[in-house]
Amino acid sequence: MTPRELLRQYLGECPLIAIIRGVTPDEAEAIGEAVYEAGIRIIEVPLNSPDPLASIERLAAAFGERMLVGAGTVLRWGEVHDIKTVGGRLVISPNTNAEVIAATAAEGMISCPGYFTPSEGFAALEAGAAALKLFPAEGASPDVLKAHLAVLPKDVPMLVVGGIKPDNMQPWIDAGAVGFGLGGGLYKPGQSAADTFEKAKAYVAGVMNR
Repeated sequence: MTPRELLRQYLGECPLIAIIRGVTPDEAEAIGEAVYEAGIRIIEVPLNSPDPLASIERLAAAFGERMLVGAGTVLRWGEVHDIKTVGGRLVISPNTNAEVIAATAAEGMISCPGYFTPSEGFAALEAGAAALKLFPAEGASPDVLKAHLAVLPKDVPMLVVGGIKPDNMQPWIDAGAVGFGLGGGLYKPGQSAADTFEKAKAYVAGVMNR
């Protein structure tokens, strides 16, 4: 299975990615369990969280194949191998960095870089990206995404990140988005697992029960 196919498999179960920025290793498993029980199957620990590799390692060990575990805010190519070593299978960045993308592809992992213009999107795909993340979505619109998808390859999974709420996903889906990254609307540092579960459940209801 290619990295793109693997990503599509998990997005097919639930088209949401839980971004748990600021989580600590001691909290990671409980937060991961809350997200999983709500129905989300992809989880991202940004590298600007406390000891992120330890959190990724704990999540990967706890969930195995049940969840796709990865890292976010990956800015340097040298970080990619470390992420793979602790069990991460997904590398998400806020930017289009060809070195990070190529390193991820070389490791057989899923590369999902952030982009904002068609030029960045094409550059990311040429470097080996498996998917693209429109970011920050607050600065774009579903119409912008639709225009991008008129020229970008049809088989590229398009994710939307930034300002996503349980009730505003449908216009993006209509424009061609296949998934969403959920940040501060889902999880904030120090938030309890119970609160995370309730927020995650609302997002899942918003996208699955439309």
